[in-house]
Amino acid sequence: MIKKIKNIKNFIVDMDKTVLVITIALFVMGLLWISSASSREAVDNMDKTVYYYTIRQIIILGVSGAATLFILSIPMKYERFFQKIWFLLWLAMVGCCIYLIINGRVNRGASNWIPIPIVNFNLQPGEFLKIFSITTLAFMFEKYAKVLRNKKESNKKERYKTIGKILAIGFIPLPLLIRDFGTLMIYFSIFFIFLISSPILKIEKRKIVSGILICGVTLLILAFKTNLPILSTEQKSRLTNFADPCNESKRNDEGYQICNAYIAMNLGGFNGVGSGKSTQKYSYIPEPHTDMIFSIITEENGFIFGAIVIVLYMILITKIMLLASRATMISGKYICLGLATMIFAHILINLGGLLGILPLTGVPLPFLSYGGSFTIVLCIGLALYQRIHVETKRFKIKF
Repeated sequence: MIKKIKNIKNFIVDMDKTVLVITIALFVMGLLWISSASSREAVDNMDKTVYYYTIRQIIILGVSGAATLFILSIPMKYERFFQKIWFLLWLAMVGCCIYLIINGRVNRGASNWIPIPIVNFNLQPGEFLKIFSITTLAFMFEKYAKVLRNKKESNKKERYKTIGKILAIGFIPLPLLIRDFGTLMIYFSIFFIFLISSPILKIEKRKIVSGILICGVTLLILAFKTNLPILSTEQKSRLTNFADPCNESKRNDEGYQICNAYIAMNLGGFNGVGSGKSTQKYSYIPEPHTDMIFSIITEENGFIFGAIVIVLYMILITKIMLLASRATMISGKYICLGLATMIFAHILINLGGLLGILPLTGVPLPFLSYGGSFTIVLCIGLALYQRIHVETKRFKIKF
């Protein structure tokens, strides 16, 4: 028992304290802002108590904490276990995405979650596909690194076979996520970054990337110029009408959310109107505790507090990228790279949509937005980061 306690203490000592503190701080701030932003929604629309969403988020964080402890307890050296478990989970989420296409719940042009009545929870398989694809591809790069780097002609067939497996893991989810455009954009960003940084030979990498870009542009042209059901009408509208949202022709329709977010941020100024005193959360911004929460944060706490949140994000992503550059395992490097890309893409697409410089896609803001699936995924990713950090630190000490 004493030995186990000592091992836990040593593990905590070896963790990345900066990332741990930022993670806890952002989650705590998220709970406080969800409590404030969701109060009207909970009482008026859900007929629940003021703290309905806050309590649900605490339960989600409890589940996320359990998943975190489980991952922290498994050393990365059990490579075969990780390869199998992540691939099986990836397959399960692919199956869930197929189910969504056949019999999914559609809301605002998106079909992205499966209701689970027993626990009153909505499963978003697209969110889990991000982390399961990151880990599956990372372990594939670890396993096949020598094959992918081998330039010999005799190795060509095996190399192409391996590339085919990698492309299959990366591409299969893309058409399955077409009804959840925000998740699709983030997933594609992760896969694209993985491809250009992968151990695949440069000449083969250029061919693959060129092919992907040509196919992507072709599909977008087909989506807008033909009647093929690639994108829904609402998705097309969001992609084409996000600029100048407060225009007279848009402000009461597709620009409604963003215009009211502008008003909220403008009301906040530098110092904010005070915690809990937001006016825009009262029916002006639909579901302000989800993807629009940053506008409520800046309204109540001001631009300065919003800037502090951005700085914390920057420190977090920088730390993850630094570990990606010095991790001892190839899989560890790619898991960190994928995690940093995922967090950055979420921040960029969420705030870009909020500011009207990107289409509004309903992507949650990491740590701060209310949501179950992404919170669990984020905690799984950060647990893997801490596991990699501990093992990298211990390897260097041992060496």
